Amino acid sequence: MATYVIKMVSLMAILSCITFTSAKVYTVGDSGGWALSVDYTAWTSDKTFLVGDSLLFNYDSSHTVDEVSSDDYTTCNVGNSIMSYNSGTTTITLNTTGSHYFICGVVGHCSVGMKLTVDVTGAAGVGSPSAAPSAVTGDSPTATPFGTTLAPPTVAGSTSNIPVESSSPAVSPFAAAIFSLVALMSVLILG
Repeated sequence: MATYVIKMVSLMAILSCITFTSAKVYTVGDSGGWALSVDYTAWTSDKTFLVGDSLLFNYDSSHTVDEVSSDDYTTCNVGNSIMSYNSGTTTITLNTTGSHYFICGVVGHCSVGMKLTVDVTGAAGVGSPSAAPSAVTGDSPTATPFGTTLAPPTVAGSTSNIPVESSSPAVSPFAAAIFSLVALMSVLILG
């Protein structure tokens, strides 16, 4: 009996140490994509963005995706982009907490609403360095006199308006310690 209890408690401890973190890929603007006719404030209103999530921008050749500072976002200044993309499909991974600002770099598009603010919060159990820049999956920026251009990226996953979830197991040291203590106490009590 005691051997059975020890095995069960040990199994519980091991299984409970596995937690799942999931990163989502959000298609910006859903089926409307990155375009003039989309209300991006409304689009973000029901979403919670976490470190590790990605934004998938789908757009035609008449638009760009420019990551900008808060001031440039407010004034729609297209001259100081942190990064600029024009491949038609751009995936940007949100690696840091805080606000991230995106505008269309075509003159006049930002001022009529083609701009997006994404507020990113930390994911449970995931460290989120505050100084690391956002990463772009599949894009290799190349500087030109007209801004930064990209080769067409290879985008994994779906381009539907439903976020794609991927899960990867991670061991929680805190949970392992708690359940190890529970197992030890069970052995001592039933012992």
